[in-house]
Amino acid sequence: MAPPLPGPLAHLAPLLGHYGYWAVAAVVFVEDFGIPAPGETILIAAGIYAGAGRLNIVAVAALAFVAAVAGDNVGYLIGRSGGRAFVHRWGRYVFLTPERFHRAEEFFTRNGGKIVTVARFIEGLRQVNGIIAGTSGMPWRRFLAFNALGAALWVGLWVTLAYQAGTHITAIYGEVTRYPLYALIALGVLAAAFIGRHLLRRPHQN
Repeated sequence: MAPPLPGPLAHLAPLLGHYGYWAVAAVVFVEDFGIPAPGETILIAAGIYAGAGRLNIVAVAALAFVAAVAGDNVGYLIGRSGGRAFVHRWGRYVFLTPERFHRAEEFFTRNGGKIVTVARFIEGLRQVNGIIAGTSGMPWRRFLAFNALGAALWVGLWVTLAYQAGTHITAIYGEVTRYPLYALIALGVLAAAFIGRHLLRRPHQN
């Protein structure tokens, strides 16, 4: 028996129970070209199931990696062929407003190819990473290399952590939720440090 999935993971149990690997591949794939879907969440849940012996960890990791790379490449083709006009017209249906797209594109342009790798770990950028790379004209081979590296790191991190948690996830989740204030403080400190670093690196205007 797989362990009960706690908290925000619980609603994914029926999906994983019925469709298993296909659920992981499908959800990760569609999330990566802009469709709102819990790709990261289902990857973690599948890793927990694998740790409990319900799924094969190698199959979960391999399918998630392929789906992540494929999904971002679909996004790249959308951005490259449709351009900004396509995104501005249809993006609102997947919560990609012109304002959100413009901010993400500016951030992408400032940071170059390296952002393709780290964008996988940033909510919001993960979903539009490929689309922005396409609209900005990044060469496909360069995008593919950085994107594959990011997918490998992203899948490897979450699958490994979730797999190690395995049947102990309920106890771990209980400890985390027992101290929500400390978790929020820690997140606040990290956010403040990130914002401060970003502001200090901006050129001063007269």
